[in-house]
Amino acid sequence: MAVLVVQHVAEEGPYEIGTSLGAAGLSLRVCRVWAGDPLPEDLNGAEALVVLGGPMSAYSDDGFPTRPAELGLLRAALDAQVPVLGVCLGAQLLAVAAGGSARPGNGLRVGWAPVRMGSAAAEDPLFAGIPERLRVLHWHGDTVDPPAGAVTLTSCDRCPVQAFRVGAAAWGLQFHLEVDTAAVDAFATAFPDDAVAAPGLREDALEELAVLAPHRARVLDRFAALVAARAGYTSTRTFFTPRAETWEERFAADGPVYAAAVARMGIGAGQTVLDLGCGTGRALPALRAGVGDKGVVLGVDVTVAMLDAAARHGRDELAALLLADACHLPLPSGSVDGIFSAGLINHLPEPAPALGEWARVTAPGGTLLLFHPSGRVERAARHGRPLDPDDPLAETNLRPALDGAGWRLAHYEDARHHFLARAVRVG
Repeated sequence: MAVLVVQHVAEEGPYEIGTSLGAAGLSLRVCRVWAGDPLPEDLNGAEALVVLGGPMSAYSDDGFPTRPAELGLLRAALDAQVPVLGVCLGAQLLAVAAGGSARPGNGLRVGWAPVRMGSAAAEDPLFAGIPERLRVLHWHGDTVDPPAGAVTLTSCDRCPVQAFRVGAAAWGLQFHLEVDTAAVDAFATAFPDDAVAAPGLREDALEELAVLAPHRARVLDRFAALVAARAGYTSTRTFFTPRAETWEERFAADGPVYAAAVARMGIGAGQTVLDLGCGTGRALPALRAGVGDKGVVLGVDVTVAMLDAAARHGRDELAALLLADACHLPLPSGSVDGIFSAGLINHLPEPAPALGEWARVTAPGGTLLLFHPSGRVERAARHGRPLDPDDPLAETNLRPALDGAGWRLAHYEDARHHFLARAVRVG
């Protein structure tokens, strides 16, 4: 796992963005498209996407052969809610990818000048608490018209949109918040014709950066912290989002085996049950049948595209579909009688705390059923690898993890064509 950084020219690197990401324990995978590095085809393994600046135009492929692929990565990131930071050209590409536009502005703007915080900045995860006026380095001639629903965060006297947010975790900054003294020198050397239009660009850099530094660090450190906090389920979203459209059709034959697994939970009429990591909701019909019309069924998943697919297949008529992190459930303690989970454990970075959270929301005597329509040996063979001794579903690992979380393993069955473990909430 790493943060994917798309760098368009040698001089416009990540600079202080990289510093903040590194301080948060995150690794960078820098794709130097200017040097011929191929862009990845998807975001698998990416904890976030950072797209840097460059002299190209976000609205034209001329001299910009990677533009279509970059827009594809940005759209994939937005679909999967992967954190995004676009700088200058990267911000303009983000606007286009999100359904807005980029276009020529009212002339080239280069040099140190203020941006103003809009009212929405006060509630923004990155810009809250930043001074109302902040002097930053400008270096762009194009501008953006953000898509409908985007939140404008900053502006200036020549540009009504200097920073914006799309959704909950994608930011575009037309100014260069990432710069340090080395960056200013590199920009001025690489683009001397632009630099002459900005008196004091280099001479004032130390003073300007000294004032900017604490605010720059606050914004970039917050982005890094957000990426780190979401990393556990970013990988899940990047895997499942592009597969959601065809997931149900690919596994349509699994319905009966899911129903058979649910039947072994022992749930009854009027109870409250969860399907954690519900995906397209293949278990929801059986769970609804088990608790009847007066029971409560919740389908929980962290991937929007999967819940949308579940709704398209009518599963929202059988259960309430909830976008939530299975490791931090928005439910009261002891409010659930049974939990069904198919395949989720293997996608969690830390299964033990998750089992503890599931125990928290389950009443004493409640049931946890962990299921997979393939046995562990069959799955390992399908992926061309031996059984992993660290597999959280191996009995030697699962039993103590359940014991430590407040469960008692009542039944363990690792058959050729399915896996099933049934545990009971103690206490």
